[in-house]
Amino acid sequence: MTAPTAPAAPNFEDQIQLDEKDQGLLDHFIQTALPTIFRIIESDRHRSECTDLILAALRSNSTYLHCCLGVAARHLKSHTNSSALTEDIDHDIKRHLYATVLGFCNALKKDENHQQILEATLGHIFFQSVVSRHDDGFLDPSWDQHFQSVVSLVQKLDLHNLVSGPDRASTQTLFNISLCSWVDILGATMKGRAPEFCHTYRKKRDSLMNPSPGLREYLIVGVTCLEPSKNDGMDNLTLCQLVSALDEIFNPSHSPSPGLRELMGCDDGVMYLISEIACLESLKNDGMTNFTLGQHVSVLNKTFLTKMKEIGSKMPITADGSLSPKQLSDGITLAFCIAARIFLQVLLPGFNPRQVTCTDLVEELTAVLRHIPSGPNGFDRNVAWVYLIGGSVSVPSSTFRAFFEYRLAQLGDSARSGTMERLATVLHEVWIQNDNLSDVSTSGSTTSEAGQPYIHWRKVMELKGWNFLIF
Repeated sequence: MTAPTAPAAPNFEDQIQLDEKDQGLLDHFIQTALPTIFRIIESDRHRSECTDLILAALRSNSTYLHCCLGVAARHLKSHTNSSALTEDIDHDIKRHLYATVLGFCNALKKDENHQQILEATLGHIFFQSVVSRHDDGFLDPSWDQHFQSVVSLVQKLDLHNLVSGPDRASTQTLFNISLCSWVDILGATMKGRAPEFCHTYRKKRDSLMNPSPGLREYLIVGVTCLEPSKNDGMDNLTLCQLVSALDEIFNPSHSPSPGLRELMGCDDGVMYLISEIACLESLKNDGMTNFTLGQHVSVLNKTFLTKMKEIGSKMPITADGSLSPKQLSDGITLAFCIAARIFLQVLLPGFNPRQVTCTDLVEELTAVLRHIPSGPNGFDRNVAWVYLIGGSVSVPSSTFRAFFEYRLAQLGDSARSGTMERLATVLHEVWIQNDNLSDVSTSGSTTSEAGQPYIHWRKVMELKGWNFLIF
């Protein structure tokens, strides 16, 4: 499915004063790079709110500004074919990368401006992961080294406790918490370890699963009062506003804006469940028995199945051609649920991608991904982690592989860098290595299907020396 045309870039006033070259980079960041980074926010009502937060940070935080100008240069380079221009852009990238890292070092040395350094470091991790190539060759500490600074800053600012009580936090703080949580949870799955703030996510998930006693009953009474009020002449605008407000409260996965769902599309509760999977893999690596592991996998699998039944599957494009943000988010959440179930299967002893359970899940995932709008203005980049988990276990006969290549082709130049370029690089290498292993096994022995060799995508990345985020 092709995405609807991207919305026109907003008219930004009160621009930051820079020289001509950097002003061009800033314009490119705001008008071209930023909309591709936060596609979900661009499609929803939080667009102007998020943009305002980023613009405020650009004006007040010089390290954040250098980070974003460097990101703009990398994004510009990926869409430039001239070697002469590329050399000039490389200079801009190095200049702003140096200024960004210097800003980090100076602030950390002085132990000051914690909030500003937090937002700059998160921006650096997140934005670079979205726009950089896997082989760009620029010297920079790895994302997980930067994230250790984030963990330290979050603890100093006591922000991890705000996840459980977000009503006390500012919108800017909530935005930073959401970025941190997204990187922490999916970054943990990239590393095979528990998230840094897994206990916080567990508390948050418990609060989503157990709303305040009596609140639901109270709200039901409110709903029953709506129809008499409508019949008594309540105007349509007020009625719609009340219905929308009640819907927000009834859906416990909606965190105060902007939450994980609003940021990247996947339901908050599902992300917290993925945190539990990362914890489970960590426990497995520490020696958890196969019996206990199997029990945990079974419980989590059933939880995801329940969530999938609640969501259903609907096309995010309505009959009139407009995009439905809620249905888009539901589709993305459904894709994450299936990918998480695949992740769980991989944890089980004796796993092999050719097992029927796995091949069926990959086909189911492919069918769901077909519903997500594609192309440069689409949302494939929001489900890169999903593509990684599903694609890494797809066999040559799977429809997934041809589908993935088709989606890459639809992205055009956007597939030459950033998240999708890194994803494609990893998947292609995983397929080469596993297909070669399968050929050797098939030609030479009577090895059972369950015993056939399989190389995990994480092992492939380690062997190639790749240490980057795919989310």
